[in-house]
Amino acid sequence: MVAADDGTWSLDFPTLYVVPDWIARHCLLQSVGGLDLRPKSFEMYDWQLRITANLYRVKPTAELGQLATAFHYRRAQAVAPQKSGKGPWAASIIAAEAVGPVLFGGWAQGGERYRCRDHRCGCGWVYEYEPGEPMGRPWNQPLIQITATSEDQTDNTYRPLQAMIRNGPLSEVMRVGEQFIRLPNDGRIDVVTSSAQSRLGNPITFAAQDETGIWTEGNGMTKVATTQRRGLAGMSGRSLEQTNAWDPTENAVAQKTAETKVRDVYRFHRLPPKGLSYTNKAERRKIHAAVYQGSHHIDLDSIEGEAAELMEKEPAEAERFYGNRITAGMGTWLQQDRWDARIAREDVPDGTTLALGFDGSDVDDWTGIRAETMDGYQFTPTYGPDSRPCIWDPAEWDGQVPRLEVDAAVDELFGRFHVVRMYGDPPYWTSELAAWQARFGEKRVTEWQTYRTVQMHAACEQLLTDVTKKNTTFRHDGCESTSIHVRNARKAARPSKRYVLRKATHLQKIDLAVISVIAHEAACDAIAAGQAKPKRKSTVIVL
Repeated sequence: MVAADDGTWSLDFPTLYVVPDWIARHCLLQSVGGLDLRPKSFEMYDWQLRITANLYRVKPTAELGQLATAFHYRRAQAVAPQKSGKGPWAASIIAAEAVGPVLFGGWAQGGERYRCRDHRCGCGWVYEYEPGEPMGRPWNQPLIQITATSEDQTDNTYRPLQAMIRNGPLSEVMRVGEQFIRLPNDGRIDVVTSSAQSRLGNPITFAAQDETGIWTEGNGMTKVATTQRRGLAGMSGRSLEQTNAWDPTENAVAQKTAETKVRDVYRFHRLPPKGLSYTNKAERRKIHAAVYQGSHHIDLDSIEGEAAELMEKEPAEAERFYGNRITAGMGTWLQQDRWDARIAREDVPDGTTLALGFDGSDVDDWTGIRAETMDGYQFTPTYGPDSRPCIWDPAEWDGQVPRLEVDAAVDELFGRFHVVRMYGDPPYWTSELAAWQARFGEKRVTEWQTYRTVQMHAACEQLLTDVTKKNTTFRHDGCESTSIHVRNARKAARPSKRYVLRKATHLQKIDLAVISVIAHEAACDAIAAGQAKPKRKSTVIVL
């Protein structure tokens, strides 16, 4: 998975800065609240400008005539809290995609200008490019879709877009209707919902996908997303997702975008400081201040009132909507932000005393190894000439876990480190565990069955406690795949108020969370057995 921009990434790259300037000149909108109803230029907040700059980031190798391939990112995702200003900002981007300079038009040599009069607009606006700046040009026939689960949801973007057109010079080139907007050269902006998908599958140049955090298989919107992307690919078009944080148990389109490993998808997600509790009013205020930073129209007292009321019945939903955190509902084993609060990346030198946890699969679930030092640092080790992480997803290995790779990794780890214990869950890997016991000793390699309710419950509780307790010494490497698996893990109830871990859905893996539990149990048992002491060096006495 590629990390999301948290608002700190550098903006030192070529981009179509003509786009936000064009938007400021052409998109007029009334202020929210107040007595002054006169339309004003839509000036982007800093976070909106950041996403816009990345959306229109141009490759240094871009050539005139290229469409989507001229840009660094094929599509973008903006994750921001409720009422932060996503809808009007998305509307301004759609307006630009409709008649603005959003395509790469070559590199400026000096003195070039973008003139509105050359593009059917009589407002008289002119933008002068700096030498070396990428220039912009409009689509010849823009075909755009605004998409959401319902008409009420599309209104969050469509209504401010209608107002922007009616309030300013865009009314000269765009004709507003209830369900579509007519553009020059038979271009269109259409509204598409889950109940009215007749236009899906058509070639399009841009798609604005609203609230993809609730686009799921169940409501048919996952298919809508993939169908739209096929239509975009045919026209070399691009897309923009905007959403609140999602429930990770639903495997929504937003989650799939956030977790994709491809590098041509830009994601913006500003998370609050780790370790703050949303149930604590004072800390909740700090969370709101962090995630609404820059949205100057927001009254944090009003947000607190809405959040506090929602907290009474739907605390997880309140935290997603207003805290911008990816939070599951009932049954969550360990909240992801509590796990992520323990990130403290360290170098572990060869020869370090540590314990290993292993859980293996064959063709579906993941196989992996996690290591933990005797002072409580857990990490995903690497192996081989390319220093690959010890994580094997069958989908990346022709559908089956590469057992020889796993064996090579285990052999290397026992050679590099002083491994005092390795606990491994035996299903599918009984033969390999037996071979490792023969190679490294039965006292060092032990079968540890995760199906045993009493033992697994105790091990889960031990790691949960050591992650969340005050002044804990437990920390980890911030492995993103492990963090996702921890977030996916749910409690499956068992007799005597015990539990084991289960998946939220079949597609949401938890293997690395289970392995973290096993590795921590192995480390704790090693410490209890007195194995945390450094390995004694042998002394040779010469007589």
